[in-house]
Amino acid sequence: MNFKTNLFDKKTGGTKRIEHDEQSAEEKLAIELKAKLPARLGIRPVVFVCIGTDRSTGDSLGPLVGTLLEEKKMESFYVYGTLEDPIHAVNLQDKLAEIRKKHFNPFIIGIDACLGRVKSVGIIQVGDGPVKPGAGVNKDLPEVGDMYITGIVNVSGFMEFFVLQNTRLHLVMKMAQMIAGGIYEASLEFPRHPTWSAIKWPVETEQTQ
Repeated sequence: MNFKTNLFDKKTGGTKRIEHDEQSAEEKLAIELKAKLPARLGIRPVVFVCIGTDRSTGDSLGPLVGTLLEEKKMESFYVYGTLEDPIHAVNLQDKLAEIRKKHFNPFIIGIDACLGRVKSVGIIQVGDGPVKPGAGVNKDLPEVGDMYITGIVNVSGFMEFFVLQNTRLHLVMKMAQMIAGGIYEASLEFPRHPTWSAIKWPVETEQTQ
């Protein structure tokens, strides 16, 4: 959970804001992703790191997105952080090290919930640069990602942990479905993961006399 990102809803040129319930929300998110992803995915794999925990309704956005993406069985992108295997403050650093060991020079997209102003609840934000989990509660956690997707799930400014516990699951689920849908739509226009079986190795022919 990133508390500070949207406390005053500062607008930056690199951030796209999408209402989660607007008719073309998934399409708009897919367009933003396709515009920001590296052109040669075969060289730089795209990895989504979905941050959060199922122990807090408001902070469950990330692992909900991860679970929904896992169920879609995407063939273009990699996903880490689900309800079954969440990525949170306790294991974040180890998980990032594991991801970087498994994937060479990955393009990481951090997904996290955040709090903001009343009028911004329900908005999805897409932008360049990392997400900063734990920034609002003075936790020294590593920044995550070359770009980010954050969802404003509730109001910031007072008793944040209590607010998170009392965030409506219906809203968080709707936001997670929209984010997962947009990511999946974008994935359809990119090549599949390279696999060992798909690699054409040169075959030496036996020389006969």
